[in-house]
Amino acid sequence: MFSRDNWNEIIEALSSNWFRTTLTAFGVLWGIFILVILLAAGKGLENGVKQGFGGIATNSMFMWTQTASRPYKGLPKGRRYSFKISDVAAIKEAVPDLRFVSPRNQLGGFGGTNNVVRGLNTGAYNVYGDYPEIIQQEPMDITSGRFVNYSDINEKRKVAVIGDGVRREMYDQGEEVLGSYIKINGVNFMVIGTYKKKGNNGNMEEAQKQIYVPFTAFSQAFNRGEDVGWMAITANDGSSITELKGSIMDVIKSRHSIHPEDDRAVGHFDLYEEFSKINGLFVALKGVAYFVGVLVLLSGIIGISNIMLIVVKERTNEIGIRRALGAGPWKIRGQVLTESVFLTIISGMAGIVLATLIIAGINYMMQGMDTSEMMFANPSVDLQVVMTALAILVISGLLAGLIPAQNAIRVKPVDALRTE
Repeated sequence: MFSRDNWNEIIEALSSNWFRTTLTAFGVLWGIFILVILLAAGKGLENGVKQGFGGIATNSMFMWTQTASRPYKGLPKGRRYSFKISDVAAIKEAVPDLRFVSPRNQLGGFGGTNNVVRGLNTGAYNVYGDYPEIIQQEPMDITSGRFVNYSDINEKRKVAVIGDGVRREMYDQGEEVLGSYIKINGVNFMVIGTYKKKGNNGNMEEAQKQIYVPFTAFSQAFNRGEDVGWMAITANDGSSITELKGSIMDVIKSRHSIHPEDDRAVGHFDLYEEFSKINGLFVALKGVAYFVGVLVLLSGIIGISNIMLIVVKERTNEIGIRRALGAGPWKIRGQVLTESVFLTIISGMAGIVLATLIIAGINYMMQGMDTSEMMFANPSVDLQVVMTALAILVISGLLAGLIPAQNAIRVKPVDALRTE
């Protein structure tokens, strides 16, 4: 029940020596301030790193062929093989929890450079033969025109989507791109769209110097037949590509007569596994932030406990009189604990407000900045962090006042009345 007299007494007790109270409260303010700032900085770092993925489907893996490292079924060690387009349907049938299985062929890059010609301009770029799903696995902004669709796949249209880097190097300023032709290894392709890659990597020049064409047209134009260079595979939401990886490998090994225990024959990169490691790092950083913040806060709590012991000592006569007038132990204990919690919450909330203002200021300064190449973006704390901080403050206040409260109720009325 609210009692104005009790609160007047609490405020009077804490303000009787305001300088001492302020210094003591600063310890709690600083502890909560450090905790919130560390959590916000960790979130900003996490946002910056995840921004670098640019919306890439992180529950994905990339798979390519290597040489067999074991003989199997009469076939020699060191044998090379190729994925086939029929492997895609087999993987989808055997592993139903997959969202996308995208076959891909490539010119340039690791396979050597290729010449792209338009008029008098020439360049060496990565050229990918892809299916339309690749844009959901490797997101990009279509800056003009459109991306490859299934009509292009079915009709084997020789069309291309070029990066902004290719457009800048192969076309004059202001020149119309859509509907023009570029020659890739001597084969003409009509440009139907331009793109810009997302994320930190999206602003790297090489990421904008790529060309996408329909997989079927690529295979026909460059005599790839049914061969597939590599695959991008994404699992459904709620499934882990890391857990499905073994089943996918088994399908490939079975179809290409590879020893079941030959783990070197199929190369792969598990993006989900790497992304999980990054998430684990940020969980650890959050734990470190809480650990450091709580330790700093603990020093402030010790300070409040000390000042409450002094306050109880100074009020020994008052406590004795109240005990003599019939105040029970819980009444005395509650008064001391209330003072402790009140001081802790007020100073802690001041720390939260100060940290929030600084975070807001940082975000305001970063509004006009291009953070796409930065490893830090949008530092913030959510409501859960604030509620956790408040819970820590309440518990800390109770702990800080516990010992002084116990000392207060040990005061005997007769002994207290003898004090000056």
